[in-house]
Amino acid sequence: MQKLLLSSVLATTLAFVLGVAAEAQQPKKVYRIGYLTSRTLIRDSARAEVIRLALRELGYTEGQNTATEYRYAEGKLDRLPALAAELVSLKVDVIVAAGGDRVIRAAMNATKTIPIVMTGQGSDPVGAGFVRSLAHPGGDVTGITNLLVRVAVPYVPGERTHGLELKEIQTAAPGLRVTVQPWEVREADDFDRVFAAMGRERPDGLQVLGDR
Repeated sequence: MQKLLLSSVLATTLAFVLGVAAEAQQPKKVYRIGYLTSRTLIRDSARAEVIRLALRELGYTEGQNTATEYRYAEGKLDRLPALAAELVSLKVDVIVAAGGDRVIRAAMNATKTIPIVMTGQGSDPVGAGFVRSLAHPGGDVTGITNLLVRVAVPYVPGERTHGLELKEIQTAAPGLRVTVQPWEVREADDFDRVFAAMGRERPDGLQVLGDR
């Protein structure tokens, strides 16, 4: 449950970055995602798969409107700069820096124009110089941090499935250093009001619960 929640937040951030890119691109463009990690394929397969599934839930399906280029350093950190440069040469639309500070830094050194989404495994991103602040990152780096993630969760009160899922999320949240922000949606007309309010609160991610 913890991995699903964290990857859902990451996928939402990644989908947002791709959505922003889509505003200036043709509607049927296939978006290329660069995936950079210090791990081996086997060690990283579970994380990559969860992110892929979470993206699909948001409408980004591998082989249809997205294509992912994977680069594995296999524990050899000195390979990261070259692998990051490869992804840049392939003109990917976004780079997922799936690892710690060395992975993020390699991606940042390789490009000043391609958006970089970090997965929350590095140190304090402000202290490391990756972003200006958590509220206003600036530059081309965004993503999640292990310091604190605020997740908005719209739910229908009295709906059994929503109640159970919300309880699971709230139980898992402290271990992930996530703050859960539940938002009641009692009827269809509430959505505009709720999303406008969430926009003012500026959560880091959105968790969509199961259908009724």
